[in-house]
Amino acid sequence: MIEVQSLDSLMAGRGMLTVPGAYDAIGARLIEQAGFPAAYMTGAGTALARGYPDLGLLTMSEMVENAGAMARSIRIPLIADADTGFGNELNVTRCVREYEARGVAAIHLEDQLMPKRCGHLEGKEVVSRMEFLAKIRAAVAARTRPGFKIIARTDARAVLGFEEAVWRANAALDAGADIAFVEATQSLGEAAAVPRMVAGPCLLNMVQGGRTPVADLADAEAMGYKIAILPALLFLAGVDAVDGVLEALKSTRIAPSGRGSVAQLFQRFDADRWEALRTRFLHPAPGEGAA
Repeated sequence: MIEVQSLDSLMAGRGMLTVPGAYDAIGARLIEQAGFPAAYMTGAGTALARGYPDLGLLTMSEMVENAGAMARSIRIPLIADADTGFGNELNVTRCVREYEARGVAAIHLEDQLMPKRCGHLEGKEVVSRMEFLAKIRAAVAARTRPGFKIIARTDARAVLGFEEAVWRANAALDAGADIAFVEATQSLGEAAAVPRMVAGPCLLNMVQGGRTPVADLADAEAMGYKIAILPALLFLAGVDAVDGVLEALKSTRIAPSGRGSVAQLFQRFDADRWEALRTRFLHPAPGEGAA
């Protein structure tokens, strides 16, 4: 397993972490190469990449498999969506262990009822306070690496109101969560109030076209958020780019060329390192690999 910098060391610095989201190892590697300090695995993008809407249709195994592929492809921390923990406290326990074993740096767990849905859609329902906090306590108890972070996400704003969402965020931190995530606040005033009213580090989910009232990262940092994730950034850009390429192909019948050669593209994904291994074993140095 590649040793990566922990979120602890990143969050200890001043300012806010800006964490773009990806749905596969290609996106995770591009985020790293662009110089961002961490990457995020979007649950919505993971579902869409498998042909499903973000309605809780993926299994834990599908989510964990994707997180593992992304985490092993980068040397920066990966924060991953873990939906509701995929069941009760027993399922949450296994969920934490599976993500942790694959080198993921942090996961967020939410308080929605199944079938869960994107936090920026209508029709959400949430579990009771007791059930949510039991899951957070189970997640905290299940981890074996101190650096593995539990992010407590509440979708209660849309269902039970802003005060309840803040209460749940604080209660989750009291139960051992490391970071609070109040999803889909409904005004700039509410978004700004979260870091003041929640007694711990706060994460902001910035969804283009969604309900996030904050569009400027500088504003989010000034409000006091420690992490801002942009889960849809790459897959929305990808959809737009692919639509454009396909339309150009249809109209011109000429395939647009990419930037650089195929060999250069493969080099960005460690082709040289793997080729060196092949050469090494095909032509071992004197004394290497001798019987």
